[in-house]
Amino acid sequence: MIIRHAGKTPEIDGGAFVAPDATVCGDVRIGWGTRIMHGARLIAEAGGRIEIGNECIVLENAVVRATAAHCCRIGDHTLIGPHAHVVGATIVGRAFIATGAAVFHGAHLAENTEVRINGVVHIDTRLEAGTTVPIGWVAVGDPAKILPPGEHEAIWAVQRPLDFPRRVYGVDRSAPDVMAEITTQMSEWLAAHAADEVIRS
Repeated sequence: MIIRHAGKTPEIDGGAFVAPDATVCGDVRIGWGTRIMHGARLIAEAGGRIEIGNECIVLENAVVRATAAHCCRIGDHTLIGPHAHVVGATIVGRAFIATGAAVFHGAHLAENTEVRINGVVHIDTRLEAGTTVPIGWVAVGDPAKILPPGEHEAIWAVQRPLDFPRRVYGVDRSAPDVMAEITTQMSEWLAAHAADEVIRS
């Protein structure tokens, strides 16, 4: 399904393929030879942009998102696996984002990086060219520290100053009801989808 959102219609190269049950919404550009497979969701919120290069593969049920504060750029020859989640990140190209992996806002992945099954690249984390995040591990910081999931205290020591609620939602972590603030704000942003227009179903 191709959807115009906030006055922006996706631009899909004639040599690309978008599966009929995938969703491409908003200010999205998809390059030649790229394949967006069944159930994948590419959503550029108002003010955000998604750019996907040439000969990229976005597999089943993957999610690629952009917001006004965090555009998403995926360079040529990148594979995003099933159920992976990439939001507001830059992936320079020739990368492998495996099944269930997550790459968050402001992350920057240089060429030939790999994030293996269920790996995580946290906000504002920078991976140098050729870096691999092992299965289930967490990359956090700039330069990135790559830590096993059992090292919660070490991960939190780097992650806490990155301040996810403030960086992503503009909400102070110490607010009396932080989740109410976040969800109220998101409800307001996402209400803009009520005016979306399906261009092709």
